[in-house]
Amino acid sequence: MRADNSRHVIAAAQRRAEQTRQRAVAALRRMDAAGQRISFDSVSREARVSRSWLYAQQDLRAEIQRLRARHPATAPAPAPPQRQRASDPSLLRRLEAATARIRSVEADNLQLRDALARALGERRSAEVLGQVTGRDTPKSTPPKLIGPADRASRIAPSTTPSASNHRRSQP
Repeated sequence: MRADNSRHVIAAAQRRAEQTRQRAVAALRRMDAAGQRISFDSVSREARVSRSWLYAQQDLRAEIQRLRARHPATAPAPAPPQRQRASDPSLLRRLEAATARIRSVEADNLQLRDALARALGERRSAEVLGQVTGRDTPKSTPPKLIGPADRASRIAPSTTPSASNHRRSQP
């Protein structure tokens, strides 16, 4: 029969719980001394503990709420003076310009999608018909070979384009 080692497991769990509590208290003290904004989220990140654990600890929860009240969130920046604010007609013109730009970008996007669909269709039909040249970019010259090569590869390509390099553009 095995020996009952549960006391060791319980003792280890108690040590972990105490270390977690010490990390949370130390984080609260550091943040308070530094004047940092204190919240459950910031304390949990600083102490490397879960927020739910912080909420479950009544004494730590009360301390976080007390310190949060002592270090209130900073007020938002004051609004600019009236003479520096944009007028309604100016904002309307900026909105109209942005709307026109969005329409232009959407039209360009539609045109590019159509061109891509057409190119993919042409490539697919060339594959089906067995007319694939093995190159992705039409009308481009292959890279120049560097180093020793056989005589056939040293001969300059003819200036007349081959039939496989020509693609008919469809309207």
